[in-house]
Amino acid sequence: MEIRFGYVAIALNLNNSSTSKTITLKNLEKIAGTEPKLTKLCRITSENLENALRVIRYNMEEKIHIYRLTSKLVPFATYPLEFEWNYIDIFKNQLERIGNLIKTSSIRVSAHPDHFTVINSPDEKVFNNSVKDLEYHASIFNAMGLEKEHKLVTHLGGFYGDRNQSIARFKENFLRLPQGVKSRIVLENDDKIYTAKEVLRVCQELKIPMVFDLHHHTCNPGGQLESLIPKIWSTWTDIRPKIHVSSPKDQKNYRNHADYVEASSLLNFLSLAKKVNRDFDVMVEAKMKDIAMFNLVRDLGEYEGITQLDQSTIEI
Repeated sequence: MEIRFGYVAIALNLNNSSTSKTITLKNLEKIAGTEPKLTKLCRITSENLENALRVIRYNMEEKIHIYRLTSKLVPFATYPLEFEWNYIDIFKNQLERIGNLIKTSSIRVSAHPDHFTVINSPDEKVFNNSVKDLEYHASIFNAMGLEKEHKLVTHLGGFYGDRNQSIARFKENFLRLPQGVKSRIVLENDDKIYTAKEVLRVCQELKIPMVFDLHHHTCNPGGQLESLIPKIWSTWTDIRPKIHVSSPKDQKNYRNHADYVEASSLLNFLSLAKKVNRDFDVMVEAKMKDIAMFNLVRDLGEYEGITQLDQSTIEI
């Protein structure tokens, strides 16, 4: 069973590699005239995209197969500016270059829209803004020429006083999403409200792949791992399943991500996944990004029965 590992957004081993540079609205409004404002946004976006290209090349060199793109490649992508901000047309060539490199290297990429993207919100304005944000992410992937196996990770959403009604509203609102967005969505269990068991039921009903977050399951348990794993895996059909792993910062801030991930916290999950014996991918969510991923793979390779195949891959 082969397991590949990846990381989120920033490659700490690369100098000045941020792909999330931006400008505040207050400072943007200080710039006089539409053209200078647009020029500023173009400069920032171009720099973000060039850094994204650098990071993908770095991933290729280091044999890293899994990577999460930042949601902040384009500043003010969904904000209603007083002028037209056609970033897809303006950066068509740069986006295609990034996409071509991703496809050439067979790197699996994803994105994770932030907590303001809430599909099950009872507020129609919040739902519409969530759709807009999801469409932004999908448009970036489309402009890169990435197929539907490159996914957008999101959660069921808020509680809103009634669990069953909120889950039902997610199902209703999910069906309202544009097809190009629906085909990229994967659902993740969260650390406070919706358990893995609850999210799995929704994924099975709507035929959505499920990302299992091991740390969230520890914070907000629901269902036994041994029975959950084969069912979660089956939601991915012909695509490799993916999970998220992280370690708590400390006992007081248990839900927050630590700098690194403790290898020992994965051993039970790996032994249970081995019974299913299907290759899968792991997104490392840690403050030390790629460095934490390298350390985790190295540490796991020291356990009996686990072989490190390259800097980001193990075999059990």
